[in-house]
Amino acid sequence: MKTDKPFVPLELKLAYTAFMAVLIPVYVYYYGPANFLYFCDVALLLTLAGIWLEDRLLISMSAVGILAPQILWLVDFFAQFIGIPITGVTNYMFDANKPLFLRGLSLFHGWLPLLLLYLVWRNGYDRRALKVWTVLAWLIILVCYFLMPGPRANPGNAAVNINYVHGFSDTAAQTWMHPLLWVALIMIALPAVLCFPTHLALSRWKGGT
Repeated sequence: MKTDKPFVPLELKLAYTAFMAVLIPVYVYYYGPANFLYFCDVALLLTLAGIWLEDRLLISMSAVGILAPQILWLVDFFAQFIGIPITGVTNYMFDANKPLFLRGLSLFHGWLPLLLLYLVWRNGYDRRALKVWTVLAWLIILVCYFLMPGPRANPGNAAVNINYVHGFSDTAAQTWMHPLLWVALIMIALPAVLCFPTHLALSRWKGGT
């Protein structure tokens, strides 16, 4: 969507692109390309495309898709920091076996939500984002379940159990229910519990089409 003001300042576009120019090869080297199927990394790529294409839908998709999960990431991170672990999803941030620089790059989980809120504030929210993100997320979930590695005893840096399609542990699959039922539950809960409330909040805040 074109407006009288710049979609985003050129300096911010260049800074974000420089960050991605570092992150992408580093992540590919340490984690492998499959790592970019994580929803947070998908949002990084969509945001990169969105700021250069000046596409409000791409930015809105990133916002509706990851704002709530990133808040949960931040809560878990600070809980881990003060020694009160909650879910364990940020354990890797405190793993001394991983290079400090690598873990530092992952701090984008903290500032990316703020950037997305700024972009939505500046350019508005596209109400189509929830539907499009949901379809994309469902496709990614199915790819992760059927084609990507599941949990393993010693995953190392490998991207396994991407987007928790086998449960919350990277070392063992969940046994609470049938695996396909778990996948179906994720596909229902993701848009209903995490994305829809965000969609309502962004719609009321910045309207849009």
